Amino acid sequence: MKRKRLLVAAVALMMLTSIIAGCASGNNEAGNNKGTDTSSGKEKVEIKVWLTPQWKGVLDASEQGADYDSFMKYAADKFTKQYEKYDAKVNVEVIAGDQRDQLLNVNLSGGTPPDVFFESVFAMGDYVHRGALVPLTDIVDDSAKGDIAQNYWDAVTFGDDVYFYPFQHNPGTLVYNADMFRAAGLDKFVGEENEIKTWTLAEYEEVLKGLKDKLPKDKYSNAYPMAQYAVNNQGDTWNLAYLRMFGNPFFDEQGNIVANDEKGVKAMEWLKKIKDAGYTNPGAESVSSNDANGMFQNQQLAISFTNPILFSNTKADMESGKAKKFDMRLANIPSESGDPLSFTYVVGASVFQTNDEKRIEVAKDFVKFFSTDPELVKSSKNGIPVRSSVSEEFKSEKPLFAAYDANSKYLFNFTGNIPGYSQLREVLYPELQALYIGAKTPQQAIADYQTNGNKIIETNKASSVIYQK
Repeated sequence: MKRKRLLVAAVALMMLTSIIAGCASGNNEAGNNKGTDTSSGKEKVEIKVWLTPQWKGVLDASEQGADYDSFMKYAADKFTKQYEKYDAKVNVEVIAGDQRDQLLNVNLSGGTPPDVFFESVFAMGDYVHRGALVPLTDIVDDSAKGDIAQNYWDAVTFGDDVYFYPFQHNPGTLVYNADMFRAAGLDKFVGEENEIKTWTLAEYEEVLKGLKDKLPKDKYSNAYPMAQYAVNNQGDTWNLAYLRMFGNPFFDEQGNIVANDEKGVKAMEWLKKIKDAGYTNPGAESVSSNDANGMFQNQQLAISFTNPILFSNTKADMESGKAKKFDMRLANIPSESGDPLSFTYVVGASVFQTNDEKRIEVAKDFVKFFSTDPELVKSSKNGIPVRSSVSEEFKSEKPLFAAYDANSKYLFNFTGNIPGYSQLREVLYPELQALYIGAKTPQQAIADYQTNGNKIIETNKASSVIYQK
């Protein structure tokens, strides 16, 4: 009897051990996505990649079944097939841009952020200051630095480290109606079809005056030379460029706004001067950037703002008959020095701090892989490539690539990579509104912008891992 009880106890103990082992294995699979692949002998590591809609297809939207996740899924498949460190699995998910911050904040609070996020640096900079991202400096080599201009690296460097791997970009320029220029006798200021025309500030003012005085009213009724808008923060990057037109650096080395000097005041005075001279659409304080874009398409503005996406969409509308065709070309934002002002929205991948060393390792390896692979980097032609080699390869297919690449030396970093930039965007347009309606002088407007802006920056510096190192 005693022997029988011992046998039953032994069997029960074996069953309990088996159940515990099974639960432990299941928990490890669900929580850490790790294990050992018995077929390969490599440890399993699973990561998730998020991206906002950037382009459809791998190399081209005309591909069968092209969707916003096509490139990243193709890159993930290619990566895992050649990856030797782990048996890696890469899950890809497309996130709507207007849900990005809400989803990220919820997942960060719950300790479940994505491992990789492919997005505009402009939208993701605050996550660096919050300590949510890990540096990528160690995966950047001399080959990449030689192929990607320094100004792009400046845009993705916070403090001493690179936090985003540049892949493509979306540069901002002016756009002008060359037909309206010719109608006003301004032919000499019209650039080539695939040129980003550079005017001096004096030439630009001559253009504005010529458009106001000589544009035929019978052909272009209710038309104005240049777009001006300040109803909200949209399109504010162009307004920030105008404030730099007279040489103000805007930020100092400590990340503070220094716009309130002689050069900054002069820029505010210029914005008020062209409005009062009738060189812009009326009521800028209640006009949005979308309004201005619509006015340009309706040939009510000769000069407006654009980026490659807006430019391509407008051309597509012309081809489809949605908009009337006219000769549309690009120009740089002028400056008093003669060197044009140019800015861009760099797009690339970041890696979140998951506190899982192996997942971070795989995530960084994946980011480096698709950001440097000779085949995969060609997909950057769906936007504007940051790599000179890709611009050179596709310049016959995309003639403006060469112009954008040449323009890279004029780029300024419009965010300054300062903490709280998203909040800072809410400070400028009220000052422009006050300027345009005459409630504030140019001196008052720029002084109040600097004071209010630096309060925001100072508050956010206190919690920034970059400034509190």
